[in-house]
Amino acid sequence: MLDIKCIVAIVERGKAERIVKAAKEVGASGATIFYGRGTGESEVKKFLNVHIEASKEIILILIEREKKNQILEAMVKAGDLKKPGTGIIFTLPVKDLIGLHHREAFED
Repeated sequence: MLDIKCIVAIVERGKAERIVKAAKEVGASGATIFYGRGTGESEVKKFLNVHIEASKEIILILIEREKKNQILEAMVKAGDLKKPGTGIIFTLPVKDLIGLHHREAFED
């Protein structure tokens, strides 16, 4: 059974395509990008004096655990995500994966 992780990145609008391209170059097979709006803009701006754009792009990438670090590093570099105010990125474990027909069946 494969150990699957989900990489989630929340970035400023317009940056997702570049970040996904970098992820694919190091082994990601695909990604889902959708749009959102942050709610903490005024609080962050008030305390850190940093402009945070409310419109966001959310990237979801499902990957095998052994590819996680390489893909994560490429995404951080492509999005300059270590710089304050550029976005956040994190991983989550994935259980009960159904619907990816191009991969082998997953069982508990």
